[in-house]
Amino acid sequence: MKATIQVMWLLTAFCIVVGFIYGFVTDFHELAGFPALLAVGVMSAFLAVYFQLTLRSAKAMLPEDDLEGEISDSAGDYGHFSPWSWTPLLFGAGAMIFVLGLAIDWWIVGLAFPIAMLGVFGMVFEHSRGEHAH
Repeated sequence: MKATIQVMWLLTAFCIVVGFIYGFVTDFHELAGFPALLAVGVMSAFLAVYFQLTLRSAKAMLPEDDLEGEISDSAGDYGHFSPWSWTPLLFGAGAMIFVLGLAIDWWIVGLAFPIAMLGVFGMVFEHSRGEHAH
């Protein structure tokens, strides 16, 4: 986790510096790249702070933080996944239509919301019914 935190801080600094350089080069007239780079920098800072707080509260050393660690140290169960599920695809389609609506026209965003919500509800409740119910 320590390596991830360092990468997030480096990405934060890089995106903010490059964002301001990009802004100066374009005289701050092109308002797509400058705010986008600053937003990526801020989001990277959010992740770095979150990971730092998580590491501080858990006080756990991950296998990738051990300099003497082996690849087999990270072997094991990573959780339960649903390889048969189509609902992530439905959610992805809703997210794609949402971004397309932001690029083309605002009314398309209204079409994306029900599709994305069907995907979210499907992912939440897919283990509550059917043959894979718990």
